[in-house]
Amino acid sequence: MPKRFSTARGREFGDAVRTALSATRMTAREICEKIDWDPGKLSDLLNGKGGCSEVDVAILLSFCRIVPEERDHLMYLFQQTDLRVWWQHFADQQPFRMRTFLEHLWKAKEFVVWQPLLIPGLLQLPDYVRAICREAVNLPQDEVEDRVSGRTAMQEVFRQRLNCTFYLHEQVLWSQVGGADVMRAQLHHLLQMSVRPYIHIRIVPFSVGAHAGMSGSFDLLRFDRIEPVIFLEAENSNLVVERKDSIRDYEDILKALNRVALDEEDSRKLIAKLAA
Repeated sequence: MPKRFSTARGREFGDAVRTALSATRMTAREICEKIDWDPGKLSDLLNGKGGCSEVDVAILLSFCRIVPEERDHLMYLFQQTDLRVWWQHFADQQPFRMRTFLEHLWKAKEFVVWQPLLIPGLLQLPDYVRAICREAVNLPQDEVEDRVSGRTAMQEVFRQRLNCTFYLHEQVLWSQVGGADVMRAQLHHLLQMSVRPYIHIRIVPFSVGAHAGMSGSFDLLRFDRIEPVIFLEAENSNLVVERKDSIRDYEDILKALNRVALDEEDSRKLIAKLAA
């Protein structure tokens, strides 16, 4: 039965199919003529409106000779296009897990992070990433450099001057990840990034005590054309949330953190003091 999309996942799927079809170097009209589709049907699919069945999608991808890995990824996306809360369990498929996050990140107009334990991924230096990876019991050591490269590639999103706000707990700044030299370099990097007009770093100090973010870290992405999305990351899975009531809950946490966090200038002063 044809599915109609109404979620960010559906729009993500449409954009992913558009990218895949562009490699065929055929026009949309040529594709429709070959598989006997009405042009409006393909247009709805590519614009995130749906109107296709799983069989339709399989025929389209087979005709366009999409490579197996890409086909599997797109079919997986299609199966989740009507979900507003979806769990990704990719213990053995880290590239797919990161890809979903990146597909959302590159479309976002605003990215807000709460991180009580680590420097956020978009701000991590390679040696900081290596230090984390070396202690990850479920990551093969021969994959560490791939993980470092993947994290570095994520930071290319700054080229589009994405508006980012990073809320960090003060304990993140004190934790000697990788040793004193690595951490000192990482703190200096935070200072350098914080002067960019589209990057805002706010520190929640120890003195606050109990606070609204004690249930754990999360990422909030806001977009121009679709509803916000929350990413919750665990050891071998992601939870992606689009339900409006759930989004409001996380936005309330951010409002509470905003009230107790140091302002940007005082946050820079604290970082500079610890980096000295």
